[in-house]
Amino acid sequence: MPVPLKPRTRTRRSADPGQARAGVRVDCGGGVTVERDVRFRLRDGVHLVSDHYYPPGGPDAKPAPTLLVRQPYGRAIATTVVCAQPTWFALHGYNIVVQDVRGRGDSEGQFYPFRDEARDGAATIDWLARRPECNGRIGMYGFSYQGLTQLLAAAEQPEALQCIVPAQTAGDLFNGWFYHHGALRLASTLGWATQMLKADARRLRSKGPGTALEAAWLQLPQLFARAPYSAIRELTAPGLPSYFSDWISHRESSRWWEQFDISAKLHRIGIPALHLLGWFDTYLHGSALLFESLRHGAATPAARDQQYLVAGPWTHIPWSRHAGETDFGPEACLDTDLLHLRWFDHWLKDSGSFSNEPRIRLFAQGIQRWHAPERVHLATVPGAKPPTEGDGPVLRYHLHSDGRANSARGDGQLGEAAPDGNEPRDMFVNEPEVPVGSPGPNGTTGQFNQTRSGQLNNVLIYTGPVLDKPVHVCGAPRVDLFATSRQPHADLFVKLVRRTADGRALNVCHGIARSSWLFRETGHQPDLPHRWRFELEPTSCVFGTGERISVEISGSAFPLYDRNPGGGTPPHLASPRDWCINQQQILHTRQYPSSIWLPLAE
Repeated sequence: MPVPLKPRTRTRRSADPGQARAGVRVDCGGGVTVERDVRFRLRDGVHLVSDHYYPPGGPDAKPAPTLLVRQPYGRAIATTVVCAQPTWFALHGYNIVVQDVRGRGDSEGQFYPFRDEARDGAATIDWLARRPECNGRIGMYGFSYQGLTQLLAAAEQPEALQCIVPAQTAGDLFNGWFYHHGALRLASTLGWATQMLKADARRLRSKGPGTALEAAWLQLPQLFARAPYSAIRELTAPGLPSYFSDWISHRESSRWWEQFDISAKLHRIGIPALHLLGWFDTYLHGSALLFESLRHGAATPAARDQQYLVAGPWTHIPWSRHAGETDFGPEACLDTDLLHLRWFDHWLKDSGSFSNEPRIRLFAQGIQRWHAPERVHLATVPGAKPPTEGDGPVLRYHLHSDGRANSARGDGQLGEAAPDGNEPRDMFVNEPEVPVGSPGPNGTTGQFNQTRSGQLNNVLIYTGPVLDKPVHVCGAPRVDLFATSRQPHADLFVKLVRRTADGRALNVCHGIARSSWLFRETGHQPDLPHRWRFELEPTSCVFGTGERISVEISGSAFPLYDRNPGGGTPPHLASPRDWCINQQQILHTRQYPSSIWLPLAE
């Protein structure tokens, strides 16, 4: 285990009165006080507003470490939808600062997601480190957007920032937040844009657009069904910020995205990080990609060694034993507040309380228990090669059928033997007007019984034999499929399913790829076989004795992802008149042996 970082020494100075203005002091009980509405002036003249919680003894007591949360949802929330109240952390000897980011809450300036968080975050950390109540050691925590504010600040290398806890977030916005292998995460993007823009409309006192956005917020499933979604009037009304339109029109990984994230700045992050993932979180792929990127590409060998990961069976909100229709049992209720506390005590108070913690801790579905593998592959960093068969134990299942793998009533099978002849192809039809739904209703995340969707003929289902011993899939599965498409543009959505002895079909993990992304260099030709190789999102799941492993393939997962119109019209510009019915085929022959690679726990 690494030796805890030594305190960074610096001469502390009192905060410049011209840079900050004190707020109102309030008693929170237990000796904890909060100073509300503290204003800090940035170099460009913009004031950021924060609430400061002080441990017993107040700001005049012995200087203590400071924990910072920067978020755009109103600082009273303070990431408490998943974490303890700031007063709890203050009771354990920390100053807690919760700050409204630029243009949100009471902070001045204009909000554009992610754009100013690096500079503003680093400036805030330098200011906090000079305040008399701080001993010069600062940590950050928070999930989702608050995770990005940590990463962006860390890439600026402020001296006082010594550790972070980026939870359920992404460092690469294009590949990990908004798009997945070229397909837009429609439900989460439209839902989040509606949430953020209605707050912007309130701030701008824009009554008309604000009223429309409030109504849209209450009817999100109807919003998801609009086409083209680039023309949704509630999200594109004159006077509103343009970020929604910018997200959906920049459909390639590019420098435009890099200006908002850390995808090109990973080498600048040189501090320990505790990554929290949810197996059913919207940003699971982004979180996994972030962890893999930092443990291989952080600034120093020590920083790469000090990346820790905990992945539970959680959705974005809440982190509980329930996700969708499944109860994962009491062990799923990990005390993440105490985990945070031990992490900060270790790095900011030199307690050694994290010394015996494994680098990786995963919750295994099926047996509902935690385990700590020494190594696991969760995602392949863009530009890197995926693991090969010799990099760890793998179960490779080949697809088989007599040409009628459609639905659970069909004849699709999984087997370890490769096809030894020319088995008939399996064909399914993808209709953008009547797309196959996502694993959860209306794009919600969690684990759900897939039996109903398995009755559809536009879904191919391949099922393995009844298991005579448990199989522990651990990591990111990878598909290697040979497929044709009648239309020049197509998607393949692949879902790994656990078929239980009592007849349930539970989604374990999934992945999607869009032809325009996967074959962006070689091109995608109609009616010709193409090799679709891509990873699914990671998991840890034990398929028990008497259960079966199943793979389901379709051409959509709406509204989790946007619909592929099939023709040449970009998806965000496509109206119903642009939608093309598509016949797609999966091949499984000696020449084209379609398969799925399942990484196994060692």
